[in-house]
Amino acid sequence: MLRNYFKIAWRNLIKDKMFTILNVTGLSVAFGIAILLAMAGFFDLSYDKFHTNADHLYKVYSVQQTSKGPEASVSQPAPLLEALKAEVPGIEKASRYLQQEAIVSFNEKEINMDAVWVDADFFDMFTFPSLKGKINNPLEKQSSIVITESTAKKLFGDEKAIDKTVQILINGKDHPFNISAVVANNLPQSTLEFELAIPFEKEADYQNNKDTWDSSYHDVYIQLANGVSPKQFEKATRALVDLNLQEQIANAKRDGAQTNADGRYYKFDILPVTDVKFTKFKNGYAEVSRSTPYLVLGIAFLILFIACVNFINMSIAKSGQRLKEIGMRKTLGAKRKQLFLQFWSESFFVFCISVLLGLMLSILLIDSFKTIFRTAVSFDLLISPTIILSFLSTVLLITVLVGGYPAILLSKLGTIQSLKGKLDHSGKNKVRDGLIVIQFGIAILLISGTLVLREQLDFMRNKDLGFNKEQVLSFPLYGKKDSHQALQLLRNELASNPDILEITGADNNLGLGKDGSLSKSIYGFEYKERVIYTNSLTVDYDYVETLDLKIVKGRNFKRGYANDSLSVVINEAMVKELGEKDPLTAYVTVSDSIRYPVIGVVKDYNFEKLDKSIQPITMFLNNNEGLYYAYVKVAPTNMAKSYDVIKQAWKKIAPNATFLGSFLDENINRTFRKEEKIAKMITAGSIIAIVLSCIGLFAISLLLITQRTKEIGVRKIIGASITNITFLLTKDFLKLVGVSFLIATPIAWWFMKEWLQNYPFKIDLSIWSFLAAGILTTIIALLTLGVKTLKVATQNPVKSIKTE
Repeated sequence: MLRNYFKIAWRNLIKDKMFTILNVTGLSVAFGIAILLAMAGFFDLSYDKFHTNADHLYKVYSVQQTSKGPEASVSQPAPLLEALKAEVPGIEKASRYLQQEAIVSFNEKEINMDAVWVDADFFDMFTFPSLKGKINNPLEKQSSIVITESTAKKLFGDEKAIDKTVQILINGKDHPFNISAVVANNLPQSTLEFELAIPFEKEADYQNNKDTWDSSYHDVYIQLANGVSPKQFEKATRALVDLNLQEQIANAKRDGAQTNADGRYYKFDILPVTDVKFTKFKNGYAEVSRSTPYLVLGIAFLILFIACVNFINMSIAKSGQRLKEIGMRKTLGAKRKQLFLQFWSESFFVFCISVLLGLMLSILLIDSFKTIFRTAVSFDLLISPTIILSFLSTVLLITVLVGGYPAILLSKLGTIQSLKGKLDHSGKNKVRDGLIVIQFGIAILLISGTLVLREQLDFMRNKDLGFNKEQVLSFPLYGKKDSHQALQLLRNELASNPDILEITGADNNLGLGKDGSLSKSIYGFEYKERVIYTNSLTVDYDYVETLDLKIVKGRNFKRGYANDSLSVVINEAMVKELGEKDPLTAYVTVSDSIRYPVIGVVKDYNFEKLDKSIQPITMFLNNNEGLYYAYVKVAPTNMAKSYDVIKQAWKKIAPNATFLGSFLDENINRTFRKEEKIAKMITAGSIIAIVLSCIGLFAISLLLITQRTKEIGVRKIIGASITNITFLLTKDFLKLVGVSFLIATPIAWWFMKEWLQNYPFKIDLSIWSFLAAGILTTIIALLTLGVKTLKVATQNPVKSIKTE
């Protein structure tokens, strides 16, 4: 019996090739794209879940009450780790974590690498499988380090890495370290990235800070015992806070800060390691949002939904052509169950073919998908019993619903009514029209989101950031030479080149450079009996001139002024923080209560990402502090040539260092990767959604126009024009698009308004973006309908009347 059902189903599909091809094409594309988007969504959701102890691993953060409200920070003081282990019950393991660049030397090789400074528990807490060497506690000795497989390849090629000795530059001197273990390369869905791991006690500033509670500069991770909750941890740390942070608490009371709900001025809290990727600290609270991966999964669902709507609509529209077939089957004794199985078998065929083609399409497109959307997805994420079973269950459910609906509808008809080929279409048309409204509403929603998102991206790219981003090249000062000395050598090397206008340096980059580093330093000091917090930036001479910053009061650091190394330049936001009418009377207090007077004020500029407002910043001219980045301002002509000249000059100064130069506008654009990824995915989703919607609309209009061919012929004979006939055949569908616009636009407006709240610098929502989405959708729908409509409207009416 089943064999007969499938045999007839196959014949029916072959018989009506046009509708079969349209159905299979739409579903195949939808399945293929949905699989790729699902992989991207599940990949993002899988961050840090691969650790065996993931459910018990947490990142420590602190919340301090200030006069401006609570402020959260993940940077912790060096003595916190030992205090937690000694005084807080329920902590099984703990490790500090500091990510910095390190220069590693072996024989003639000198390579700058991503290093992490961690404690001995690190590799017992986190799952980084050991491939060679010590498996347990590989950092037991302070002279030991752990490297990844790719690092071993860089340093030693095919030679054995275990027990080899390398030199690591710390505080200007090479220190020998023995390689105790080689671990697997970092997984792409890990927030903890490194090429080598070094004992934290060997970190350059550890000895100076190991007993200091007012200097926070690293992260702390802990592993809690079973049954210990974050709330229990927070309560257990209160005594520790009261004992070690008395000065911070006293300052908060003095400055008029309000206590939190528990009556505390300072607290430690913890964040699950699986939430770290998705957490932003706002107004002192940890906000965990997985909106981006859920948005990607939502787009995948919507695309698949639109394809299924097409299938349902085409099945409904086509059911009228099969009334006589159903009437004959009922005359011969067919039961409702048998009719249902017949329709279901046809749907099953279509879906099986579509799923296989969609899977093949996703395999063909995955490399391009990974490149375009900057993701490291793989099919491994989908190869699990739960996901496979869920996928197959969904396909089965869809086939039952899609194939079963026409069967249930038609099986209610009487045999004579079916044989006459007459059916009341009113109920079916309501379902069809409702589904068309939904699918075009989705398309309008996605197109509106695309237009607003791209407008915001263009706004951020073109915004005046307050500094020269087009002509300034930045690169990290890798190498063993003292950074100030290296910078002076660079000035000497390029002094005779007329295209090189200015050269300077700083301890931080603007935007995201090729080295991937993005950091900042927060400094707090007492000013007139209150605590002031500011971003700290160490700069060299000519920093203001190189970046074309604007001095609004006072002056910049100048050569020949001996006291400038004991002075500071601040921005306008810092002036507001200090609260002085004349900022040149203010000062910044550093160690040992030494006061650095303010000698100049620069106009505010965006030194952080554009999803943050401009914060106070203080510039120091300190030859004892390292400069990590060079900035070179070049003439607007021959910029490519200037890039090569700078690269060659740096090669002479640091022959073993990799040159990672990029212009600041490139750095700024890299900070928009998340927004660009979302924009690309929504754009792709919009295009696919509108194409799939139009495929369904074309198929339905094709069927309905075919059913009304005789009517069209009669109308032409009695004088109807081509315009009248075209309007007659398209007006009902265009009304549905209009209804879609009215429903989708308020929803899109609300979503985009909420999304823009994440940016202090944003566009004003304009109705034109939403009108453009509606007009574009209407034009596309009209063109889709017009292909067949014009052909029929211009056809000889005699031929139309003769059409069976």
